[in-house]
Amino acid sequence: MDLHRRDIVKSALAFAAAAQGAGAWAQSPAPVTTIRLGVAQPAIGNPPGFYGSSISIAHAKGWIEQEFSRDNIKIEWFFFKGAGPAVNEALANKQLDFAFQGDLPAIVAKAAGLKTRLILATGIRSNIYLAMPPDSPIQSVKDLRGKRVAIFKGTNAQLPINRLLEANGLTEKDLRALNLDTAAGKAALASKDIDALFGGLDLISLRLNGTARIVYSSKGDSPIFTRQGHLLVTDEFAGAQPALTQRLVKAVVQTARWASDDLNRDEVFRIWARTGFPYEVWKEDYDGEPLRVRFNPQFDPFLVARYKDAVEQAYKFKLTRAKFNVDGWIDTRFLQAALTELKLENYWPVYQANGKISGV
Repeated sequence: MDLHRRDIVKSALAFAAAAQGAGAWAQSPAPVTTIRLGVAQPAIGNPPGFYGSSISIAHAKGWIEQEFSRDNIKIEWFFFKGAGPAVNEALANKQLDFAFQGDLPAIVAKAAGLKTRLILATGIRSNIYLAMPPDSPIQSVKDLRGKRVAIFKGTNAQLPINRLLEANGLTEKDLRALNLDTAAGKAALASKDIDALFGGLDLISLRLNGTARIVYSSKGDSPIFTRQGHLLVTDEFAGAQPALTQRLVKAVVQTARWASDDLNRDEVFRIWARTGFPYEVWKEDYDGEPLRVRFNPQFDPFLVARYKDAVEQAYKFKLTRAKFNVDGWIDTRFLQAALTELKLENYWPVYQANGKISGV
């Protein structure tokens, strides 16, 4: 073979190898430079932050950023005043990789075909409250029939509110229910444009400043009337980047371990107090409850039962058009790997479906 012909053959073989390599590369995920994390809450305070979960502590401490800094991977946080429904829109538009939100909005999105996986519990057993003007004659949930009541619909408060109404012989149809976000609901209550307002612990602030009276709190009541939250990941990101997903889950589990220590209770509340609600509000809402209960990252039988019930009730109340298998939605592989690596398999209590701790 002459030199010219040999060069042609070598070039052809090199081109074929390059083409084959390019095909293989096209099937591999592109290097990740940014992880996008959505939060179903607005950012408040200076520096901006949010509250009520291990994710919020990780954000305040910069512990997720610290985990990925050695790889020069940037963590981008997106905050949504429109809460869970707004997060769903961002997920549908492929603008997020992970999201912290409540059970109902995630269920609505999953039932509509959005491909996500629940990978970590966070922001669980959050209380709901019912407030009205100080001079209101309303004394209980049963007195809401025919009244103008604000509910932030589409959030993880809606289902426990519906459960509470049902337990008191009512449905939303028995009320003059208005869909108002948190800020609008509090303004309407102050101006007495509504008779009552369902909300979270922010209503304690209204009571403390004398602008509202609280007649119901899920605190001390059945845990089925509390709100549940989670961290989810898109199927696309988890499938393409399992190692990065694992590392993010591990960082949040480490945060949950720190925040679950009652020695850190004061610091946890002071971090959250920078986001708009005074220290006294957090102290009252969490009073008498071990931090390990609220910062538990596990999908234990109680939490799984809550999500299964939420799927059924969302369909029953016509909030979704389809039901789906919750067991197939919850992916605990990343969590279990983190718990094993950190030797935390038995650190948090496990609750049965009825809300009672195992072994009691």
